[in-house]
Amino acid sequence: MKFIADLHLHSRFSRATSREMDILMLARYGRKKGIQLLATGDFTHPEYLRSLKENLEPAGNGLFVYGDTHFMLSVEVNNIYSSAGRLRRIHNLIYAPDFETVEQIIRFLGRYGKLGVDGRPTLSISSYEMLARLLEISESAFLVPAHIWTPWFGLLGSNSGFDSLEECFKDLNKEIFAVETGLSSDPPMNWRLSALDSKTLVSNSDAHSPARLGREANVFNCELSYDEIRETLKTKDRNRLLYTIEFFPQEGKYHYDGHRACGISFSPEQAMMNDDICPVCGRKLTVGVLHRVEDLADRKPEEVPKDVIPFMHLIPLKEIIGQAMGQGRDTVGVQKVYDELIKSLANEFNVLIDAPVDEIERYSNDRIALGIDRMRKDEVDATPGYDGVFGTISVVPGSKKKQAKQPGEATTDKQLGLF
Repeated sequence: MKFIADLHLHSRFSRATSREMDILMLARYGRKKGIQLLATGDFTHPEYLRSLKENLEPAGNGLFVYGDTHFMLSVEVNNIYSSAGRLRRIHNLIYAPDFETVEQIIRFLGRYGKLGVDGRPTLSISSYEMLARLLEISESAFLVPAHIWTPWFGLLGSNSGFDSLEECFKDLNKEIFAVETGLSSDPPMNWRLSALDSKTLVSNSDAHSPARLGREANVFNCELSYDEIRETLKTKDRNRLLYTIEFFPQEGKYHYDGHRACGISFSPEQAMMNDDICPVCGRKLTVGVLHRVEDLADRKPEEVPKDVIPFMHLIPLKEIIGQAMGQGRDTVGVQKVYDELIKSLANEFNVLIDAPVDEIERYSNDRIALGIDRMRKDEVDATPGYDGVFGTISVVPGSKKKQAKQPGEATTDKQLGLF
């Protein structure tokens, strides 16, 4: 069975998250997007856990269903601890096959943090110790390091203090069989690090609102069951994990180096020429994902390892419509065109990936159809994101591109990513 899975998201009980992030709305938006399997997110939060138990029905295969949408029990946790004299802040994803296992995990993690404060709890336990105990609780539970290149909370990020997964997980590194690439990197960037060859690269939305579901995702062709998905990831099976759906990495908030407060956005080369120092205020720049990959890479960009999982770059449909119409992606006009396309062509992923361009034009207009066609061909203009500011990808000729703020300009909430 071919299906699309988004296995990292948050509930309304996580900070800075939409109040619409509950099972009902997740299932509704999942159908619009064309996603058959979603992570639940946040299973450690007491109130959300009650909601999960009340609303989800066991599918009998380690997954759960609400209507026709399947769910996998999951949570992202924030491990904050000291190691080798440095403070570590690492985000990890945990998956479980049933509520009994979830209850055991909650009892264990509750010793290290207040689970009711945030859907993504902060825990005073090392990633290594946590993984060791998870494996004792259940052989089926598994851990995936989240958005591994993000500067502040990614395991390989510029501020993590770790330069490898093995440094973090030690002898248990072999138990880590998948890593999440994050919005600011794509598979070719990860292929440059040979230590990741044995890991399956997965991509997920990390959505904080329903509309952001599926901005990254995974396309499987296997039995829709917990064990089958786990085994597919563990064996890096190209026949069962067909490809991943990726942001253009330049759109991610940490692709380039920079200093948001001063409006400085630098390529790695520019940053190195300035000794990674902001030329406006003299403080250290936030070293972005592209620079960090260059620091750790042991392959050249043109070198491709064997047996990689294919991928494709996509842009959320509302962004393309907004560019074509000269309107914001969350405006009434964009929503109206979006709804018409979804009604006529099944779901968002069908529009973006499979629907004929002439059919898209029939139910929208020539500029939207052209934008989708150019996206499919990777014919885009990119302004990279930096230091928490989303980048922009332009696919419609003549659409306005957002440029990096110049020194002295005000920083808006939108530039800060608070939307």
